Amino acid sequence: MQGKVVIFSAPSGSGKSTIINHLLACGLNMEFSISATSRQPRGAERHGVEYYFLSTDEFRTRIQNDEFVEYEEVYSDCFYGTLRSEVERIWALGKTIVFDVDVVGGLNLKKIFGDKALTIFIMPPSIDELRRRLISRGTDSAEKIAQRVDKAQKELTFAPQFDRIIVNDNLDTAKQEAVDVVSHFIDQCK
Repeated sequence: MQGKVVIFSAPSGSGKSTIINHLLACGLNMEFSISATSRQPRGAERHGVEYYFLSTDEFRTRIQNDEFVEYEEVYSDCFYGTLRSEVERIWALGKTIVFDVDVVGGLNLKKIFGDKALTIFIMPPSIDELRRRLISRGTDSAEKIAQRVDKAQKELTFAPQFDRIIVNDNLDTAKQEAVDVVSHFIDQCK
């Protein structure tokens, strides 16, 4: 394997996607790695843009065919993973890969890519604020939000294992901190 990777993890609703999109617009020669999932699209999500949406059976077949760098069954029959073909595609373009994965996937990718990887955990200001953000999205049921908040409380315990923690209590500050950290990592690895 070759190239550099920046791995973002955070509980759902922490602002991770907003920060990643800001980074991708900063001209740092980075490209987003589109993850595969067996869950259904939410809102206006599209196949090949936000995720590669696969059926559970297709996901399992690709696991058997060793087509993933890493994968995880996050909830029962709900898989997320990184396709080898996606990593190869981005590195062939000479770009740094940006991953948006859950905490277990993030730590697994760090083990795989070693010192070519920078892991960043986006921390919500509080669980209450996280719950408010998830509700304001309007994309999930109350039951699903409760499930996500419960999962977030567990995910927060993994934060110290990441290279950097960025607390998103002010979005502009968090964006700038991410740009500074990632710019330094990319320059340092040249």
